[in-house]
This record gives sequence, structure tokens and C-alpha cells, in this order.
Amino acid sequence: MASPAPSIDLASRTRLRIMRRLIPYLFVLYIINYLDRVNVSYAALEMTHDLNFTPEILGFGAGIFFIGYFLLEIPGTLLIELWSARAWLARIMITWGIVAVLMGFMQSATQFYWLRLGLGAAEAGFFPGIIVYLTHWFRYQDRAKAVALFMAAVPLSNFLGAPVSGLLLGVNWFGLAGWRWLFILEGAPAIVLGVVTIFYLTDWPLQAKWLAADEREWITKELEKEKEIKAAAHSVSVLQALKHREVVLLALGYFFIVTGLYGFNFWLPTIVKGLSGLPNLTVTLISALPYFVGFVALLIIGWSSDRTGERWLHTAIPMFVAGIGLLLSAMTQSIPVLAVLMFCIAAAGLYSFFPAFWALPTTFLAGSAAAASIGLINSIGNLGGFAGPYIVGYINEQTHSFIGGMLYLSLSAIVGAILILALRGKSVSSP
Repeated sequence: MASPAPSIDLASRTRLRIMRRLIPYLFVLYIINYLDRVNVSYAALEMTHDLNFTPEILGFGAGIFFIGYFLLEIPGTLLIELWSARAWLARIMITWGIVAVLMGFMQSATQFYWLRLGLGAAEAGFFPGIIVYLTHWFRYQDRAKAVALFMAAVPLSNFLGAPVSGLLLGVNWFGLAGWRWLFILEGAPAIVLGVVTIFYLTDWPLQAKWLAADEREWITKELEKEKEIKAAAHSVSVLQALKHREVVLLALGYFFIVTGLYGFNFWLPTIVKGLSGLPNLTVTLISALPYFVGFVALLIIGWSSDRTGERWLHTAIPMFVAGIGLLLSAMTQSIPVLAVLMFCIAAAGLYSFFPAFWALPTTFLAGSAAAASIGLINSIGNLGGFAGPYIVGYINEQTHSFIGGMLYLSLSAIVGAILILALRGKSVSSP
């Protein structure tokens, strides 16, 4: 009766060691990644005045990032699976760090567009590459929790980055405005950690000298067993995976929810500023509140999804919550306190769907097919990151109000939820 104990101890020990080694470091990387992607929303509080940018210019420049991202996403994700995760992630980080720093020296709308496009191209493959990389280390039953802990960096980057960005907006060093220092100082860590990544990360468990021999053997066998089960049940090529009904639905659903997410992200500080008329630092502190709520909700939903093994409703319900929160925020903009409360509800939905959503593709695909599908879902989905900021900016310029933009984002989130509900039940069960 006592014989299973060593196996249980080995499993627990291995999972804990992998979690402690990888997740904190990847978490920090993603904080830096996401902040460099969205810090333009804080810089905009001063940058738009210095460079005479209209809301439409700002929205287009914020969104064009995702065009560059789209073009290189699938090749970048496949390189993570087929070549070297640490080498490719390091390349991505160093390149995006350089472009992010150059943002601090732009002088015109044309330069703004080209730098944002270049930043997107430089970052392509980072996020889906990490999702694929986690499948090299975490079993299906542990994956949503690992993704939740990693993706908690998204709301937390805004929660921490908002007040830091607010402080940087108030400086003027060596004749450079605070918004320029915001880009320079928040971009530099990516270059440094890109070099560190080459030495810190390990591509595969069998190469991990920081695991004991029995731990390396256990996790490798577990992941191989999972891959064999999926291959036997769902043997598809990369091309077939890209045409898979569920992959298409996931990509479309992700497009609509990301439209809401980035439209919300990029315009929240500007909306709060317009509603309150408060100083920049106070505006960034208030803007941080919804992201803290999103951070807590993401951890709770990720834990619940792993505990129950259910992914489908843990994805769709938060999307509906996001849509409702965005709708109510449009209806309460005459009462700033209520509007901020509705922003908190919207953020809870916009961030908490992530863990269960990114566990869905690997329920029915494995290996290169899974990597390609994750790249496709993320690349098409992130085109919503172009649509959201640009359309909200365009509507604001035409109506001089953010109410129409919030209604558009609300509708997008609800459509995303409906598309997720259209997934077949058999595709969302555990392997």
C-alpha cells in the first residue's frame, strides 16, 4: 500500500521545482513585454500635445503595432517548437527593447507609425512562443494554472506600470520630456533580460541540469505520454490544424475579445483624464485599479479551471462579463466613480478568460500542429489590437465622446463569447 508514495513525491517535487524555476522569470519577462506594448497609453497624456497628435493618429499608431505582429507570428512560434526557445525569445527581447527605446526619440506621426509597426514585428512570436514553451514543461492538468500565473503579468504590468509611468511623465532630464524617458527607461530592461534569457532558460526537460535525473525522466515521460494520446486521437498536419474548425473559431473569438481588451487598455488613461480632469499621476493611479481587479480575477479563474478541468465556460463567461462591464461603463460616464467601478468589472472579464482559453488548443492538438495553431490564433486575434484602439479613436474624433467607442468594445467582447460557445463540446474536454 505504501509503494505509490515515492511516485507521488517525485511528481510533486518535479512540478514544484519547474514552477519555481520558470514561472517567476517568465512572469517578469511578460510584465516588461506588455508594458512596452501599452505604455503609449500613458505617454499619450503628454505626447499628443507635444507632437500635435489627434485621437485618430494616436489610435492608428497604437493599433498598427499588431500589423507587424501579425506578419511574423506563425514563423516565430514554430521556431520555438522546432529550434530553440531560449535563443529565439532572447532575439525577440533584444530587438523589441531597442525599438522601444527608439520610441523616446520620435518627432512625427510617420516615425510613430514606423516604430510601432517595427515594435510589433520585433515582438512577434513572444507570447505564443511562451504558451508553446509551457507545453514543454507542464502537463495538461497543470497548464491552466501555469498560464494563469504567467499571464497575471498582463494586468499587473498595468497596475505597476501606471503609477511608474505617471511619475516619469513629471520628469524633464537633459532636455527630454517625461514621456520620452518613459519609453527609454521602460524599454531598456528588455535588452538586458534578453541577454540573461540565453543563459537562464532551458529548451527541454532532458537538458535541465537544475532538475534531478529522476525528475527529468518523470516529466519527459509524462509529456511524451500526453503527446502520444493526442496524436493517436487527433493526428493532423500543420496545414490541417490551421483549417481546423475549432482553431478558426478560437481565432475569431480571440479577435473580438482582443478588440475589447486593447481598446480598453489604450484609451483608459485618456478616458479617466477626460472624466475627472485630475493631474496625470492621479489619473494613472486611478487607472491602475481595474488592472488590480483583473489580476485577482485571472488567478481565481485559472485556479478554478484547473481544479474542475473545464475550459469552455471558464473562457466564455468572463468574455460576457467583459461585455457587460464595457456596456455599463458607457452608460455611467456622467458619474466618474460609477464609470471606474464598471471599468473594474470589465477588466475582471477581459483578463480572467486567458488561462482557460490558452489551454483549449492543446486539448485537441499537439506538437508542431499545436504550435502553428497557437500562432495563428494569436496573430489573427491580435489584429483586434489594431481594430480596438483605432476605431475607438476614430469614433471619439467624430463624436468627441468615448461612449460610442465603449459600446463598440462591449459588442466585440460579447461576439467573442458567442463564438467560444460555438465550439464543439468534444474539443474542450481533457485529453
